[in-house]
Amino acid sequence: MSHTPKLVTIFGGSGFVGRYIARRMAKEGWRVRVAVRRPNEAIFVKTYGTVGQVEPVLANIRNDASVQAACEGADAVVNCVGTFDKGGRNDFEAVHVSGAERVARMAKAAGASQLVHISAIGADVDAASEYGRTKAAGEALAKKVFPQIVILRPSVVFGVEDNFFNRFAKMASITPIIPLVGGGSRFQPVYVDDVAKAAVVGVLGQAPAGVYELGGPDTETFAALVDRMLACIRRKRLKINVPFFAASLKAKALDLVFAMTMGLFKNTILTADQVQQLRSDNVVAPRAKGFANLGIEPVAMDAVLDSYLYSYRPYGQYAELTESGKNLSA
Repeated sequence: MSHTPKLVTIFGGSGFVGRYIARRMAKEGWRVRVAVRRPNEAIFVKTYGTVGQVEPVLANIRNDASVQAACEGADAVVNCVGTFDKGGRNDFEAVHVSGAERVARMAKAAGASQLVHISAIGADVDAASEYGRTKAAGEALAKKVFPQIVILRPSVVFGVEDNFFNRFAKMASITPIIPLVGGGSRFQPVYVDDVAKAAVVGVLGQAPAGVYELGGPDTETFAALVDRMLACIRRKRLKINVPFFAASLKAKALDLVFAMTMGLFKNTILTADQVQQLRSDNVVAPRAKGFANLGIEPVAMDAVLDSYLYSYRPYGQYAELTESGKNLSA
């Protein structure tokens, strides 16, 4: 008698965090349905498992019928969809609030036994940023619909495809100055695959329902993290602390251009809401449940950063060889 593997639907399963969850669930022997807006751009997920084990499907988190179809037959559902876009159709309200509630509702209707929701540290109804407030609102609605939900709140996530260390390393490779907004704010960077491990624990039903805040073993200020990155890529750059009022003015101007161009100009530089986020620390709360409660030992930054930031060094992958050669000639 054949045994049909269980099925997990991962919304946003081709994104930065989602792809790592998809890969790990495939290794667990599950069938993986990667629900995304553009399946043709997610073909690479097929390589995570055997033929037909991992499949990208079309899904729009703003549409009931689309989400319902993606959840059909799923034993577990994971929602990795998030946005930093305050405007447009896929704004905070549509993705973080309505989208979170919709996924939870359809997962419940489909009979899924587990729901894992990826949120973020800083999710709070009283947060200064709209990002944090909508994250909290989405959590509350999803929990109301699906009480046994497992909510994961990571700090800033790092890894090969991240938009944190990569962004500043790229900046450092082309400019002598790095402007910092909130250089004194503290972060607790978490490795993307550790977040994936936590999600797998939730999918497998090995974690009690509740909120888990995920942070790595190192807590450092924004400025210290940039220093760590600079040391990794073998570059010296001048860091300039930008006052919050000046950053707010610049961000509001960029947001205005975005609004005036009706979205033709994408403000990927700095938004007013991001400035609000940078005013607060992004670390695990003292008594919050976290990796220890999930049986996971988080990886330190030093174990990972060199593996992908080396490409930003003056001589790229040949940096150490070149440096050794210089020492010999000296």
